[in-house]
Amino acid sequence: MKLGPFATSLIGVLAVLAGPDHLPFGEQPVMVGKAKADDSAKKCVKAGRAPSMPVARDPSAAVAEEYEAARRKGTREAFDLFIARHGDDPLAEQARAELKRLPR
Repeated sequence: MKLGPFATSLIGVLAVLAGPDHLPFGEQPVMVGKAKADDSAKKCVKAGRAPSMPVARDPSAAVAEEYEAARRKGTREAFDLFIARHGDDPLAEQARAELKRLPR
């Protein structure tokens, strides 16, 4: 059976409307391409590249940065806030000493 020009055009239009997710017969589905992309991420980690998730930060470094920010600001409010947030930290003692040196 031979297809006429209208039938051939209709098949072409349907193929275009199906979009890129629908591949012709005999080809691999799109999901295979996505799976290969996931495999390349694993290869990056094996090759010594940094993983996509950053390493957790050292909590004491964050506390030290907050203390330095309070010290740079140099106000009672800044030191009070630091002491309220990190009262058990050794830097809280330094913040209390700084508070005593500030004029009232």
